[in-house]
Amino acid sequence: MATTQETTAQREQRRPGGRGSEIRRHELAVFLRSRRERITPEQVGLPRGRRRRTPGLRREEVAQLSAVGVTWYTWLEQARAIQVSEQVLDSLARTLLLDASERAHLFQLAGAVDPTPAASCPTITPALRELLRALDPVPACIQNNRYDIQAYNRTYSRLMGNLDAVPPEDRNLMLLVYTNEEWRSSVVLLEETMRVMAAKLRVQQAAHLGDPAWKLMLKRLRTQSPEFCAIWERYEVVSARGKTKQFRNPYVGLLTLDHTDLWLAPELGTRLVTLVPTDKETRERLEKLYAMALGGEWGAGE
Repeated sequence: MATTQETTAQREQRRPGGRGSEIRRHELAVFLRSRRERITPEQVGLPRGRRRRTPGLRREEVAQLSAVGVTWYTWLEQARAIQVSEQVLDSLARTLLLDASERAHLFQLAGAVDPTPAASCPTITPALRELLRALDPVPACIQNNRYDIQAYNRTYSRLMGNLDAVPPEDRNLMLLVYTNEEWRSSVVLLEETMRVMAAKLRVQQAAHLGDPAWKLMLKRLRTQSPEFCAIWERYEVVSARGKTKQFRNPYVGLLTLDHTDLWLAPELGTRLVTLVPTDKETRERLEKLYAMALGGEWGAGE
């Protein structure tokens, strides 16, 4: 009987006109309002002004910063029955400076799936995290077919800068290689790398044409990188392959590494990426990099 009641309740939560949906909309409205009121204009680069009576940000300011209509956002805070896309939720989360837990709560209240790497990945088990740690000082990470970096070890966290300093929702190799200057300066043969990565991405995208997470990532790349737009329009495709890569590490110098993908969940595109040193000098430099990371000079790794 308990199972039947639970199933009925879950169905009610999903039904657009059901009581569960009404409660969720109300909770979403209250949550958005509470987070809006706690942010000062200065935190988002806006002037305070002399006649500000509203605590925190005004509704129109949140709408402007999130690139949505003022009326639409007002309806959202009034708990009206309107549709909210994953892209808009992502934009609101950024505007309202939500942390990982708050972001997850926002998407849950909206009945949506968070399309970014900040969302938890069920394939990243404690055993896999232990494996990543055991591989140090060999740089290693777990990625999906969208190039989201879902987990990584300490050496990888310093391979091309400071990955820990990158917000979780921005830990995507495509975004980093096309838009993050620290990462771009670390990649030897940057133009070739960008072309190959875009070509691999296009092959994977064919199976995800309607996926909100893919749409959001491609929209960000098109908006933020003219280079990506030009390369993407070439419609180049290439299959996945391992190869030797070089990085100019800002802490220890040039590194030459053999890239290998080990598939963990092929149906999800999840793979373990390892970067094994090709020579003694690179191995010694990786050991030095790992020791620096262990020293806690830049904060904790994954």
